[in-house]
Amino acid sequence: MELSKILFIALAALIALGFAFFQYLYKSRKRGRDTYILFSLRFFSVFILLLLLINPKIGFTSYKLEKPMLILLADDSWSINHLKQEDSLKLILESFKSNEKLNKRFDLVQYNFGKELKSGDINDFKDTETNIFSALEGVEALSKKRKSVIALISDGNQTSGRNFEYFNSKNTEIYPLVIGDTTQYPDLELTRLNLNNYAFLDNRFPVEAFISYSGEDAVNTRFVIKENEKVIFSEEVSLDNDNNSVIIQAELPATNLGVLSYKAEIAPLATEKNQANNIKSFAIEVIDERTEILLLSAMSHPDLGAIKKAVETNKQRQLAIKYIGENDLILEDYQLVILYQPNAGFLSVFEELKKNNQNYLLITGTKTNWNFINNIQDFIIKDFTNQNQEIFAVRNPNFNQFQFEDAVFSNFPPLEDKFGNIEFESNSIESIYFQEIENVETTQPLLAIQGNAQRKIGYIFGENIWRWRSASFLEDKSFEAFDNFFGKLVQNLASTKQRERLTLDYESFFYENESAIINANFFDQNYQFDPKANLLITVEDSLNSFESQFILKNNTYQVDLGGLPPGIYTFQVNEAETGLSRSGSFGVISYNIEQKFISANKNAMQALAENSGTRIFYQNQTQEFINRLLNADKYKPVQKSQQKDVPLIDWFYLLFLLVLILAIEWFYRKYKGLI
Repeated sequence: MELSKILFIALAALIALGFAFFQYLYKSRKRGRDTYILFSLRFFSVFILLLLLINPKIGFTSYKLEKPMLILLADDSWSINHLKQEDSLKLILESFKSNEKLNKRFDLVQYNFGKELKSGDINDFKDTETNIFSALEGVEALSKKRKSVIALISDGNQTSGRNFEYFNSKNTEIYPLVIGDTTQYPDLELTRLNLNNYAFLDNRFPVEAFISYSGEDAVNTRFVIKENEKVIFSEEVSLDNDNNSVIIQAELPATNLGVLSYKAEIAPLATEKNQANNIKSFAIEVIDERTEILLLSAMSHPDLGAIKKAVETNKQRQLAIKYIGENDLILEDYQLVILYQPNAGFLSVFEELKKNNQNYLLITGTKTNWNFINNIQDFIIKDFTNQNQEIFAVRNPNFNQFQFEDAVFSNFPPLEDKFGNIEFESNSIESIYFQEIENVETTQPLLAIQGNAQRKIGYIFGENIWRWRSASFLEDKSFEAFDNFFGKLVQNLASTKQRERLTLDYESFFYENESAIINANFFDQNYQFDPKANLLITVEDSLNSFESQFILKNNTYQVDLGGLPPGIYTFQVNEAETGLSRSGSFGVISYNIEQKFISANKNAMQALAENSGTRIFYQNQTQEFINRLLNADKYKPVQKSQQKDVPLIDWFYLLFLLVLILAIEWFYRKYKGLI
């Protein structure tokens, strides 16, 4: 205590003594026992009051016995149940908790883990994922302020997260305790399937299967893919200890629209213990993007064949060449009509295209009737002469309706058309290539697109486009550059989809152990994102239906349907205020990765022990592990002292003593008739 505080306390004692003396002893003729009692009470009450005003700090030392923590980190994943080790794990936990010596030495705390770390003493072994690294990381963070030992009780089979073998703890010792059979059995495993999420109707889509084998002897098996239990692909497989993996390429037909479910299987070995990892289910969504295109001409020309070959490079597109005068022309059957060098015979065609509001591509040339073109439509006017003109291409760097590789058309042979200036009656035209005439670059369009999503018209002002396709082959030894460009031009013109105010984003299928999440966007009439929408989803399968509400999350709407049972689900999303709705479907595939394990992963647990500077134990060595903990001096409880300085005013009982003394004095004076 500081010297000044001691002097103040001494002064307070003198003041209290003087105050009591002056009140009860000074000039007092009778100094009996009552006087001295009242003198003492007054002295103590005044002294305590002054002592509280001075408020000195009183130091004292407290002692505490701190035991180290023994953290029982128990595997609560489905693989424990699959390997039939749930009773063994519970028995090990009970042997720790019932050991009196261990409880005297340690504070025992149990945590469980699967996909995430959980506290509590109840194990249900239902988690369909195991993340050992995350569990170790979480426990270390919770126990970093105390000396701790972690007993990792697990089969060592991890299905997600970072590799726990390399987990390194600076302050906590980790002892892996392996449960389950550590014997290695011959096993075939379908480790992975690679495929796209989508396929086009009536096309074939690729599936890549990775098969691995662990065992000593050579084995022969059979890989099959089934659709509704019907085998649609099979291949014989031979593996041995040296050649223990194989990749199988399969191509499957997409014959029906919608989400199609398949099952890939490896025929199990006669001695194979675990057959769950021999099977994987998968799904693919088959969509129909077939485009029917009509090429209409009044003449034969090499351009017609070149265009047909370029378009039909994509098997989803069909192009029919027809000539004016044929009786079976039904324009509405086609998503795009290509008009090649129109003349007056195209009158009814232009009228029907306008009536149907259909998109078309107009290709002109030296045989085009420009008087007819100028009169039949209101979009372009050409002030032409009968003189033919060669036109070279100059790319427009600002064109952005679709992306394509520059096919260097600027270096290709020129197209031909009648000489003249082209005027457009609308500003909604975007040139892909400009015209270069006699080495002069102009802003006149050579290839252009006009219009919007409701209706588009494409223009190619020049014939002999077959020369570009041939030049592309001469330069690249392939028609691919030209065919890709022309295909994207056709795709852009054939697409008539208008922008939707309600859009959905979701996967075509989900696995059983993952959450089915659907995202949505809702726009107002000006196509600005509307954060006040009220979106409700109704989900149905063959037996049940349920509803759920979308929530706004990071400028998009999202609903988490959770883990659903395997099956095919249809849904409809409705916006309550506007009545707008969208529907869709998805599949949930049966899949539990925990089923692939046939034994404990002893090697991984051994590596963790070595990295932690400890040793591995097995389930029949539980008592040996307990004895090791009890015999280790570094795990003994530690007595800790703590020095504290507490202000006197915090001693509430001192205030109580002051009140008690004053009360005694009052009652004593009352009893003696002095009041």
